[in-house]
Amino acid sequence: MQFDVLVLGGGIVGTAQALDLALRGKSVGLIERGTPGGATSFGNAGLIQSEAMMPYAFPRDPLLLLQYAFNLKPEAHYHLKDVFKVAPFLYRYFRSSNREGQLKTAAANFPIFSRCLAEHERLAKAAGASAMLRHGGWIKAFRDAKHMDADIRQTAIDVAPFGVQYEVLDRKGMQAAEPNLSDVIVGGIKWSTPYSLNDPEALTLAYAKAFEALGGKILNGNAMTLAQEQAGWSVKTVEGVASAPDCVVALGPWAPDLLRPMGYKVPMGYKRGYHVHMRPKGNATLNLPVLDADVGYMMVPMARGIRLTSGAEFADRDSPETPVQIDMIEPYAREMMPLEGRVEAKPWMGVRPCMPDMLCVMGKAPKHKGLWLNFGHAHHGLTLAGASARLLGEMITGEAPYTDPTPYNLARFQ
Repeated sequence: MQFDVLVLGGGIVGTAQALDLALRGKSVGLIERGTPGGATSFGNAGLIQSEAMMPYAFPRDPLLLLQYAFNLKPEAHYHLKDVFKVAPFLYRYFRSSNREGQLKTAAANFPIFSRCLAEHERLAKAAGASAMLRHGGWIKAFRDAKHMDADIRQTAIDVAPFGVQYEVLDRKGMQAAEPNLSDVIVGGIKWSTPYSLNDPEALTLAYAKAFEALGGKILNGNAMTLAQEQAGWSVKTVEGVASAPDCVVALGPWAPDLLRPMGYKVPMGYKRGYHVHMRPKGNATLNLPVLDADVGYMMVPMARGIRLTSGAEFADRDSPETPVQIDMIEPYAREMMPLEGRVEAKPWMGVRPCMPDMLCVMGKAPKHKGLWLNFGHAHHGLTLAGASARLLGEMITGEAPYTDPTPYNLARFQ
């Protein structure tokens, strides 16, 4: 089977990339072991965050770090047995999280985050899925007034260079926005511009369906069989060998497994995350996604119920699941909103692929002709899927890229 481009990985990033290339007239084979959107892209907060240029930084507060060390905070958890495996990434992450590093990453993020809404609008329109993009934004809610005041001051500093708009809500404003939240919440910050989804998997599947309607092929194969050929690249699939002059690696947390034997250093770390859906009690509703900022989890109105998403778990990618954070946050969620039991017996787990500078990897592979990279989006795979797809699509087809791709090149770690 001969294509113009192979795309390895059917998460939201890879599926958006395949759709973008098909819209550009390319014949594309999308290689995925299961169903598109069924791995990390299945479970997230469903946010397309146009405001989130400033990266999540490694904390510097000694008291907070001590609490993390003893796994006392639900927003972060780690496996003691994996300490030596995750330590090199955490050290680089810590070094990159100084103010200079944060501002450097934010500046590089600005062009792609600025395009994230428009590019999802473009792809969703092509997929007949525009109605899935829920307007209204999301709310960062606070239980502690002092914490809220400090966060408002820092937010004003962080977003000033980028012209991001937000609204500060007092207790009365919070009650107007979310009447079913309890008065444990003293106020919040509302980001009105971002979109949210009530079923992230459904958007990925819609993009996959549109891709197939344009002639694209979704093939069941193992990306680790990728081989360089005289005329490009080939992958073994259930349907046969698929070949193309160009190949995009969009494997998220599995990208290092493929690239390491090819001579690339990919200093990726993993922030594992969990979610569970809760049934709202009676007629209680949640209008927008709400971050409980003082505890460190998110409540999101989803098709399956109110989704509780955990903070980060630092562990080896393939270590056994330990959803203790869900157990820790559930009492706080019940305190904040009337909730009944869980919808699922077992929480879901996914793996966020993070680079030390919290900046994704996109562009040409430095050592191989026709090999392209699109991974490492950390907390923002859904957010940046469309903007990343457009940038790489323009590069592959020889068009002028809408922004300089240099900051995202893997060569920065080589």
